[in-house]
Amino acid sequence: MKRRFVLCAVVCAVAVGLPFAQQEVMPAFHAAPPVSAEKLQPVLTEKELAEEGMTYPAQIASYRAAAKMGRVMYQMPCYCHCDRSHGHTSLRSCFESTHGANCGTCMAEALYTYKMSKKGWTAKMIRDGIVRGDYKSMDLQNPDPVL
Repeated sequence: MKRRFVLCAVVCAVAVGLPFAQQEVMPAFHAAPPVSAEKLQPVLTEKELAEEGMTYPAQIASYRAAAKMGRVMYQMPCYCHCDRSHGHTSLRSCFESTHGANCGTCMAEALYTYKMSKKGWTAKMIRDGIVRGDYKSMDLQNPDPVL
């Protein structure tokens, strides 16, 4: 009887705690675009990427997207969790160095942000899509052009 009670208590504790254990903390992002007076680090240029040997189409396209949509990417989390390992404050931070060119998550999120922005989505709608993992559908082998 005592054994059943202990077993039941353990099962209940696990069942109650499991949803909390599975929740992932959202990576860092900004809830609003940067204020105009705020000085942000520049996104690396194509020339700077090429000097580092970063010439794959997805690398170039994601940095172009970051340069064009930096104010929106400033409002996006990055699910490679570089906020923990590199101190990044948003998806835009990934493209201020070569980090974004070495990370499929960063590139996919940047291309997703660009694509959805072009469709007229708000930053909140795009962020919700990133949280759902919609960016994982981006084709990094054949990225859409960023114009």
